[in-house]
Amino acid sequence: MDQGAATAELFEAQRDRLRAVAYRMLGSLSEADDAVQDAWLRLDRTGAEEVDNLGAWLTTVVARICLNKLRTRAQQREEPLDGHIHVSDPVLSRADIADPEHQALLADAVGLALQVVLDTLAPAERLAYVLHDMFAVPFEDVATIIDRSPAATRQLASRARRRLRGEAPAPDPDLARQRRVVDAFFAASRAGDFEALVAVLDPDVVLRSDAGPTRPRLNVVLRGASTVAGQAFTARRLAPFVRPALVNGAAGVVVVVNGRLFSVMAFTVAAGRVVAIDVLGDPDRLARLDVTALDLPPEPS
Repeated sequence: MDQGAATAELFEAQRDRLRAVAYRMLGSLSEADDAVQDAWLRLDRTGAEEVDNLGAWLTTVVARICLNKLRTRAQQREEPLDGHIHVSDPVLSRADIADPEHQALLADAVGLALQVVLDTLAPAERLAYVLHDMFAVPFEDVATIIDRSPAATRQLASRARRRLRGEAPAPDPDLARQRRVVDAFFAASRAGDFEALVAVLDPDVVLRSDAGPTRPRLNVVLRGASTVAGQAFTARRLAPFVRPALVNGAAGVVVVVNGRLFSVMAFTVAAGRVVAIDVLGDPDRLARLDVTALDLPPEPS
């Protein structure tokens, strides 16, 4: 095997982990793929034989690429209007069978709610938390990437951790229990049973909807069981078009209307109730999602 082929083989062994790092950092599947490709180009120029610890070197390269992207976003981003929040790209799989290609990407069962809250962190906070807490990169190594001391880097990760605990509660690890709660939510919605809807929601539930610039009315952040139940009650006309799916490894649904993806809904379930609902309804972004793995059944006539 020539040196170029050997380098490519070594890189491919790292690709899944690198893509997972980039997705946690950026919340965008396409940008994660671009970051990984950029890392490959840099390795191809450098040569694997010049690198002592290939995994650590590539992780550092991807992290720096992502950090630069996050800083550029922060400089360009305008203040969101009316509480609009960005919902990250969802990773979709069939409700009954997790897609093997997604296993590495979702090895830590990172729900969409956590991705959404990660997107609200400052770039250095996000990098410190993602690399250390999710990928076990030592603080000393993280510190060199963000030009901070290890102590300051620990503080960044700790601050991120507190924010995430408050806004992205850990989901129930039992997928079957998650699905029963999500099914109860939609059963109550279809039946028009407001009290049953409220009962299945945590009192402090949050609903975050990102419908993009073409559906501004649907860009909302709602809090509280009665408020979220009211929104679900008014949207029950879509219930016949709901199809179960795994969204970032957790129980969720896709809404398919006239053969097109209308929205993706991710649910965070804890202690038998829904604590968060994250909705992506941006038509442009939905059109770019690969739903072939969902094997969706025909819509009702």
